[in-house]
Amino acid sequence: MTKEAFANVIMENERSFYHISKSILKNDEDCADAVQEAIAIAFSKLSGLRQDCYAKTWFTRILINECYHLIKDRKRCLPMEREEDSAAETEEYSELYLALAQLNPDLRMTVVLHYIEGFSVKETALIQKISEGTVKSRLSRGREKLKQLLEEQEA
Repeated sequence: MTKEAFANVIMENERSFYHISKSILKNDEDCADAVQEAIAIAFSKLSGLRQDCYAKTWFTRILINECYHLIKDRKRCLPMEREEDSAAETEEYSELYLALAQLNPDLRMTVVLHYIEGFSVKETALIQKISEGTVKSRLSRGREKLKQLLEEQEA
């Protein structure tokens, strides 16, 4: 795949990549950092992409790894965020987003990749390096947990 063709894939899926990073990271600046770093990594390793048709899936895996790497690096630093800033930021999000944020990371990522970003079960399994059966069970558990959380929010 040429760098120009890959750049087109990135541009066409920019919102999707933001949503994926947002499902792992909490603040927008971290999401932007993760996406930018993932782009740099992907461009440097573009020769490692075996089939052009998997460019989006391949990049998504790089992005997820970069998000987790960023979290790991952030844990080494003491947070300086004030509580009132967090509360104001939380008010901006939909009930669904808040419920998604309460899911454990494995369920949340699987639900976001499949239902929000539209990856197939097979692609979700490839991205997460898990079996298709595991994807299906996580989707089922994720739906149940989201239903429960959304019902609690209504009450």
